[in-house]
Amino acid sequence: MNHSAGLKIDVQERGARGQSLDRRLFLQLQVFGNCAGSAPVIRVLEQSSHDLVLYQDLNDPRGIAVLGMSEDPAYFVTGWRELLNSPPLAGLSPKPELTMLGRTYASGFEPDLEHWLLHKTRRTVLNPDWPWAIWYPLRRSGAFASLEPAQQSAILREHATIGRAYGEADLAHDVRLACHGLDKNDNDFVIGLIGRDLHPLSHVVQSMRKTRQTSQYIESLGPFFIGRTLWQSPLPSAE
Repeated sequence: MNHSAGLKIDVQERGARGQSLDRRLFLQLQVFGNCAGSAPVIRVLEQSSHDLVLYQDLNDPRGIAVLGMSEDPAYFVTGWRELLNSPPLAGLSPKPELTMLGRTYASGFEPDLEHWLLHKTRRTVLNPDWPWAIWYPLRRSGAFASLEPAQQSAILREHATIGRAYGEADLAHDVRLACHGLDKNDNDFVIGLIGRDLHPLSHVVQSMRKTRQTSQYIESLGPFFIGRTLWQSPLPSAE
């Protein structure tokens, strides 16, 4: 008997009011050490037609990171790979333990699905007023997946309420990416906390520790990359 005959697979992202879209933005963070000078790196990045961010690594005085993004995941094994394998980036020391890759996703309640999936994240990471960033992966425990949908929603709502309060106060702006099957350590999500100052980003991580999701249903967090923007592509015009 073919038990999958009646199974309908839907891979589209869905938002509020029946919106659907089969597009999403992929982002990857690549971290390097032994960067003696950033000027040559900036010159190479300026020649790219893609949106990019260059970070200084707070925890490595010779460390940098490059954040790339594209709707087409093939970019990361074509143009992105060529960029990373060209001088001066090719001469740096990669830190694969800090590599992060994820995709934007919808939860079903987004009033403007296209903006959420394709534009909001790009505008957050490229905002020159928000130079500080903390990036980290996380994995939920299997126990969370076994909860009833109503229980999951209540737990996630508590988390979202805290994040929204920091955003409305212009203290921390979050980027949430799914990385199921895209992460060598089997993480579920990549989180970016972006803001004007570093302390509020640390503070929101501290505040989240008290939530039911983090205290009971997060199996692992990190490793963490902490950086400050050294160069970034121009902020896109309003979509």
